[in-house]
Order: sequence, then structure tokens, then C-alpha cells
Amino acid sequence: MKIKKPSQLKIPGSAEVPFWKKKSLSMMTPEEWESLCDGCGKCCLVKLEDDETGKVFYTDVCCHLLDSSTVRCKSYHTRVTDVPTCVTLNCKRLKEFKWLPRSCAYRLIYEGKDLPPWHHFVSGSKEEVHKRGYSVRGKVISENSIDFAEITTHIKLWPHCA
Repeated sequence: MKIKKPSQLKIPGSAEVPFWKKKSLSMMTPEEWESLCDGCGKCCLVKLEDDETGKVFYTDVCCHLLDSSTVRCKSYHTRVTDVPTCVTLNCKRLKEFKWLPRSCAYRLIYEGKDLPPWHHFVSGSKEEVHKRGYSVRGKVISENSIDFAEITTHIKLWPHCA
């Protein structure tokens, strides 16, 4: 008789443990990693950091590549070439990204927390993040539309942001 390790045992009728609960971020495939994004768009907002306190302030101004109606990058695969200041989120740099919203799946998993109820893996709907008001859809303006000398007038309190 072959003895199975506890991690190999399945209870009849029990659901498979989802990948985000059993894998660390560094163990995820590129597809799994990409699928974690909830589509809120807050990572594409212009953020300001107080030099003295390190506090991050979010604005209602987004990268010119963000489509505010779909909350998707218009040039996702070439975004770093198109916008050299675009930050590529990856598991090796996660601890640097304290500016990510507290509800960001990458941040939550990194911190050992559960996904929020409106995340598409929990709710079953990619629209839930928008329905519950946690995304920037329809609430932002492009960086090309503002005078950056007045950027501080665009600071906004977003749900679950740092």
C-alpha cells in the first residue's frame, strides 16, 4: 500500500483548493499571475509621494494608455516601451510596491490575506469590481488632459488605497 502525503489527499466531494491559496506568487505560472489582476485600474493612476513621510496620495489622473471605459491598458504588451516610467509588477519586486491598493490581489496574497468578496475569483464576475465601485472605470481623466502644475488638485481618496 502506497501512503499519500497530506497534500495529495482529496476529500470526496470537496472542491479543489484554488491556485492562489496553495501557491506563492513566485510559484505561479505567467497565466495564473496575470489572471490575479482584478481590473480596478488603480495601479495606472498617477500617485504622489510625500518625500518626508513616504505617504502615497492617489489622484484621479491615469496613464494615457489606460482606457477608462474598459479599465485596460491600450498597449499592455508594449507599455514599458511606450511609457518608460511604467512599473512592471512582478513577484521579485512586490515588497517595493507598498503603494498598491490594500485590496490588490498581488498585495493581499503577498501579505497572506484572502481576496475581497468582489474579486472575480470569489464573486465569479469580472464586473463586480466595477459594480461595487472599487474600480476607476469612468472616474478618471488622462494625464494628457491636465496641467501637471495642478496635479495636487487631483488627489482623490479611493476605496482601499494606501
